[in-house]
Amino acid sequence: MRIVLAVLLMSCSVLSLADVQGVRLWHAPDSSRLVFDLNQEAEHKIFPLSSPNRLVIDIDNSKLLDSLNDLDLSVGPIKKVRWGMRDHKDLRIVLDLREAVEAKSFPLPPNQQYSHRLVVDLLPKNDSFKPLEITKPVLDAKETQSTTRDIIIAIDAGHGGEDPGAIGHGGIYEKKVVLAIAKKLEDLLKREKGFKPYLVRTGDYYIGLRDRTKKARKANADLFISIHADAFNSHRASGSSVFALSQSGATSEAARWLADKENSSDLIGGVGGVSLDDKEDLLAGVLLDLSMTASLSVSLDLGQMVLNSMGGVSKLHKHKVEQAGFAVLKSPDIPSLLIETGFLSNPGEARKLKTSSYQGQMASAIYKGIKRYFMQSPPPGTYLASIRNKSDRLKEYVIAPGDTLSVIAQRHATSMANLKQLNGLKTSIIRVGQVIKVPAS
Repeated sequence: MRIVLAVLLMSCSVLSLADVQGVRLWHAPDSSRLVFDLNQEAEHKIFPLSSPNRLVIDIDNSKLLDSLNDLDLSVGPIKKVRWGMRDHKDLRIVLDLREAVEAKSFPLPPNQQYSHRLVVDLLPKNDSFKPLEITKPVLDAKETQSTTRDIIIAIDAGHGGEDPGAIGHGGIYEKKVVLAIAKKLEDLLKREKGFKPYLVRTGDYYIGLRDRTKKARKANADLFISIHADAFNSHRASGSSVFALSQSGATSEAARWLADKENSSDLIGGVGGVSLDDKEDLLAGVLLDLSMTASLSVSLDLGQMVLNSMGGVSKLHKHKVEQAGFAVLKSPDIPSLLIETGFLSNPGEARKLKTSSYQGQMASAIYKGIKRYFMQSPPPGTYLASIRNKSDRLKEYVIAPGDTLSVIAQRHATSMANLKQLNGLKTSIIRVGQVIKVPAS
C-alpha cells in the first residue's frame, strides 16, 4: 500500500510540472529580453556568476519541451545557452555572456494572446551598446546669430516585441503597421533641410512607456509623436485621431514630477532649459506649470495641423484634437502627440493600413502637418528660424519680360542659389508675371 501511495505521489508530482513551451529572444539597441512561455505559473530565481560571466535561471517544477538552439545569439550579450534538469523537477538554464549584465526578471499573467510568461531583461553594465543620442548644440547669444540647429522630431512606434498592440482584421499586427509608418515618416524628415528625426523604436522589441519619453528627452527632441492604430469591439468604428495630454493629466503629472526628485533634476527643457533640483517647491511648481502649459499649447496647435493634414488622406474620427491622460504624452518639457492612424478592427481600414502605399500616404500627411507648424513657429536658434527671419526682411517682385534669375539676383545683391532657396525653386526657369521673394534691401 505504501509503495502504491508513493508511486501515486510521484505521478502527481510529475503531472504538476510546468511546461516551458517556448522561448523568445528580443533585441533592442540598449537591452535584450528573454520570454519563457509556460502553461502554468511557476516560481523562479536568477543569479549571476563571474569568471566567466554567466546568468543562471532556475524555474521550479518545470521542464523544457523544445530546444533553445534556434535563438538568435549573433547580437546582444548572450553568447551561448545551456540547459538541464535539477533533481528531476527543476529546469536550470545557463546563459554564457559576452559581458556582465544587469538582469531583471518578472512573471506576466495570461492575456488574449499568451499564457503565463516569465520575462528576463538583460541590460549592459557598461557603455558597450547604447541607442543613438542626438544632441542640440548649446548656444550663447553671439553663436545663435551665426549657428543654427535642426528641429529634432522623436518618432515613437507604439507597442513592439511581446506587446503586439491591436490585432486587427486579417491578423494584422499594430506594432508592425506603426513601425512601417514611423520609418516612412523618418525618411521624409531626413530629406527635409532643417529637421532631424529620431526613431525611438527601430525594430520589433518592447520599450516601457516612461522609457519612450526618456529616450526623446535624451535626444533633446522638440516634438514627440507616438504612432498607433486603434481597435474597437465593433468593426464599424473608423477614422484617424490625434490626442494631446488632458489638463487633468497635466496637473497630476506635474505633481508626480515635483514629488520625484530624479525626474525634476532631469528636466532640461521647458522654461529656458532649467533644472528643478535646486529650486524651492513653490518656484519649482510655478516653473513646471509654465513649462507644461507651454508644451500643451504647442501640442494642441501642432496636433490640429497634423489632424487637418491627415483629413486629406483618411476619414477623421473627430475633427478636433482630443485630450487624454496617455502615459507617453506626460512629458512636461516636450510637446507630445499620440496619433491613431485608423481602426485595425475595421476591415476596410485594416486592408489599407496593411499596404505600403497607404502607410506612405499617412506618413506624408503627418509630415506635412509637422512641417507646416514649424515653418510658421520655428524654435529659436534653428535653421527654420533663420529662414523665417530672412523672410521677414523680404519683399515681393513680379517677373517682367526679359528678366532672368541671374539678373534679378545681381539687381538685389544676392545669389541665384539664395533666390532658389527663398522661393523653393528647383531650377532657374521663371515666367513673366510670376511673383517671387527677394531681399528688401
